[in-house]
Amino acid sequence: MPYRVLLTQDAVNDLDELDTWIATNDSPERADYVLDRISEVFQKLAELPERGTYPKELSALGIREFREVFFKPYRIIYRVERRTVYIYLIADGRRDMQTLLTRRLLTD
Repeated sequence: MPYRVLLTQDAVNDLDELDTWIATNDSPERADYVLDRISEVFQKLAELPERGTYPKELSALGIREFREVFFKPYRIIYRVERRTVYIYLIADGRRDMQTLLTRRLLTD
């Protein structure tokens, strides 16, 4: 039985911003391609949510409740709770991920 995959509002915003940026700076077709591939990653997580690795920035702090998978260069950060996969962050891995993860996942 597949897991449910739910995006947080922050993750939805990440996808919207990514779509807009790629469509503006590359092409709408490329934006569609990237979003389609990221959707495929979500489908794979529904089947095998434990396949992701622990983000190194969080592991260094002893935090192992989040996992990540990639559609390079994009990192998708998520957590598995019961039969649900919660997507928290979709970001270009070339960004300052330590600051982004701390701000997004570790502050109230």
